[in-house]
Amino acid sequence: MSTENIDTEKLGDEIVRVLKTIYDPEIPVDIYELGLIYDVLVNENFEVKILMTLTSPNCPVAESLPQEVQEKVKSIDDVNDCEVEMTFDPPWNKDIMSEEAKLELGML
Repeated sequence: MSTENIDTEKLGDEIVRVLKTIYDPEIPVDIYELGLIYDVLVNENFEVKILMTLTSPNCPVAESLPQEVQEKVKSIDDVNDCEVEMTFDPPWNKDIMSEEAKLELGML
């Protein structure tokens, strides 16, 4: 295994740690555990692409939440750039949430 793979894997863990500090304002659970993050890609230039969704297309933070994700991920030392792409395919539903999120919200 090359050091490059180790670095991007370590960076991926760091990105997840940062994503877990961002909360949906209406639900007291972080966006990662809520299942709003569909994919995190890191290329060899340490440019990050995040595919995410919102709990609904009419979410009041539709503008600010992706921007917060982008700014916080870009603030990680090893990240050179971050692009956030929004999708509603597949649409978010409560089944996507982690067990931890469901437990937090009393759904288990």
